[in-house]
Amino acid sequence: MTPAQLRAYSAVVRLGSVRAAARELGMTDSGVSMHIAQLRKELDDPLYSRRPSGLAFTPGGLRLASRAVEILGLQQQTALEVSQAGHGRRLLRIAASPLFAEHAAPGLIALFASRAKDLSVELSVHPMRQFANLVSSRAVDVALGPRTPGDRQPLFVHPFLQYEVLTVCAPDHSLARTRPSIRHLREQQWFLGPSAAGGDGVTRHMLRALDIPREQQRMFQSDAAAVEAVRRSSALTLALGFAIGDQLSAGSLGLVEGPELRAAGEWCATTLPHQHLQPAASELLHFVGTPRCIQAMIRGTGVDVSHFKPKVHVTLWS
Repeated sequence: MTPAQLRAYSAVVRLGSVRAAARELGMTDSGVSMHIAQLRKELDDPLYSRRPSGLAFTPGGLRLASRAVEILGLQQQTALEVSQAGHGRRLLRIAASPLFAEHAAPGLIALFASRAKDLSVELSVHPMRQFANLVSSRAVDVALGPRTPGDRQPLFVHPFLQYEVLTVCAPDHSLARTRPSIRHLREQQWFLGPSAAGGDGVTRHMLRALDIPREQQRMFQSDAAAVEAVRRSSALTLALGFAIGDQLSAGSLGLVEGPELRAAGEWCATTLPHQHLQPAASELLHFVGTPRCIQAMIRGTGVDVSHFKPKVHVTLWS
């Protein structure tokens, strides 16, 4: 079995067709089919058959599907570790939910990376629903954000920080310090950050519970941008409690009250079981729940450029 064969098979399993796999891998349909044929011959197993409802996998095909992800992940991890050892640096790859990445990741990375001069941190932003696959496939070392169930293999979930999402408005807004009806809330315009567009997490659940019409929602590039726009408008927004606490105390933002208008959440670190972790990931798990780290996440002041390797992912909203 070659890595190219396993990548082709893994793509077919994940996407459900040879054509979709070929498109993702930049290959021809016949090239993907050739890799699958070689696996079938070597393993003496048809792996799957085509049915009107889609692909039907054999028991052996299902077993190979899980092993392919593991083997490819180990190959990538080995190549990374060899490269790091050769250059005398370590790399910790973190996936984060949009809300965590904006408000808590800078303080965490700044403090954690300052403890080790040979450590670089790569941060990428993903919806929570992708965490299990990213960690299981070893695409990242740790995922930070809302709790996620394990997928394909057991994952370790370590809670470390509770938070609250509040509904806020301009201080002179007619709804400030009131308890409006759901109908009235649905008539308001809402300015929202990326955490509301990810399809998961506390912010998205609140919007679904309130059933805010899509035409009343406007998306901004960050939660901070949405909050700033709300201060100068008649719109409402959902904001992280500790991020806007000073503005509420100073009276530059108003709080809209109501049981549906605030919700508690909990951030967790999701990783492989401890015996499969690289040392930097294990160190992060022990560090992330300490009082000093919690304070850094809440009051983060940015990251030293020598320790930070941003990884850009673009999400198109429709």
